[in-house]
Amino acid sequence: MKRRSLIRTAAAFAAGPLFFPDIMDLRYDSPVPQGASSGIKRFGDGRDWFFERRYGMFIHWGVYSIPGWHEQHQWRARVPRAEYVKLAEQWNPVRFNPDEWLDLMEAAGMKYITITAKHHDGFCLWDTRQTKFNTVNTPYGKDIIGMMADACHKRSIPLCIYYSIADWNHPNYPNQGRHHELPGPEKGDKPDWDRYMEFLKAQVRELCTGYGEIHGFWWDMNVPEHKDTSVNEMIRSLQPNAVINNRGFDDGDFGTPERDYDLKASETAAFDRPTEACQSVGMESWGYRKDEDYYSDLHLKRSIDRYLARDANYLLNAGPTAEGVIPEESAAILKRLGEWYNSVREAFEDSVPDPDFITSRDVLVTKRDKIHYIHLHKGIPGNGLKLKPLNTLPAKAVLLNDGRMLEAVVNLSPSDHVEQQPWLRIRGLPVNEMADTVLIIKLEFR
Repeated sequence: MKRRSLIRTAAAFAAGPLFFPDIMDLRYDSPVPQGASSGIKRFGDGRDWFFERRYGMFIHWGVYSIPGWHEQHQWRARVPRAEYVKLAEQWNPVRFNPDEWLDLMEAAGMKYITITAKHHDGFCLWDTRQTKFNTVNTPYGKDIIGMMADACHKRSIPLCIYYSIADWNHPNYPNQGRHHELPGPEKGDKPDWDRYMEFLKAQVRELCTGYGEIHGFWWDMNVPEHKDTSVNEMIRSLQPNAVINNRGFDDGDFGTPERDYDLKASETAAFDRPTEACQSVGMESWGYRKDEDYYSDLHLKRSIDRYLARDANYLLNAGPTAEGVIPEESAAILKRLGEWYNSVREAFEDSVPDPDFITSRDVLVTKRDKIHYIHLHKGIPGNGLKLKPLNTLPAKAVLLNDGRMLEAVVNLSPSDHVEQQPWLRIRGLPVNEMADTVLIIKLEFR
């Protein structure tokens, strides 16, 4: 049987040697449980930037920002193609300044950016030679991907490219009324999957050769579920440091749980492959919406925390206006999230998950050496937290959000009278004072 000894609170360690503990402040003299590291295996090459920059900005932008309803305006609002394509005649985002977006990105704590080069409507944000339905053939007349690439390269910010496989305005894409497709071919269309794939590969080559280094390719909407490993092989040969998601023509490098649709991804203790969750600040649309409803800061903080604390990346989206400005409310949300993220970032960066450190599945844990971070992403019912099966007192317990010292004790609680086991408790958590945030506790063990 292990020897018991008197202990003192973490606050008392800082106060000095004169401390008289409560008679019930007892612990077992046992080492801190180390748990099992569940960090995802790295690629071992230039793609490992993905694990160093875990939090990124997503941008959905195109001519759909002109009506300002949804990025799938043409399909969801049943807009005839002949009417929708006329939006290109109004495309003139004269206030677009990529550095302003990147300033906001960095203020939010984000470290990379993914932008929609082509969404489902087929409008292209670069000077592509494959279709005239692009930003250069508009009143604006500028290559937006080129502008963004230049800005990112100057600031050493990884740039990732989003590309939709579904295309509502290309004559060769076989729209058949499947999900995220037009009901069928329109007048003048010549559905031909092979020819469409030639078009797609030519565009991918343009994006991978015309804009310097890119760090990721984000496929979307492979409606036919077509398999062709040669496409990603081409991307890897042209851009070896680019990570590729799993929505293209093979499994790619990483998974992409979206919003809160995938409940398994939301609750699993650990991922078995690299993962990047994606979410938007707006509740209805990824593109700009004039009367958008927004998620609460708390909802987004909880979502960000529960993915980053499990060794996943997180991509948070904003939809710029037709003028090229990120809406004021979206920007304010990102800045507030940045204040929280920057205060707790050490719990995410250069740390790995430790899901077996404590028994509660309502709390997430990350670790670095002898430091453990307790993530209260689901909130707690009161101002005290019991951390079973820990019975070792940390040298220091700190609330990472604001740096305040917390009281830590190891003693027997009335609710544990049957087991007669003392556990580590953290007391005095500001659950009312800081009810709108995710609290993260830093425990330092000797």
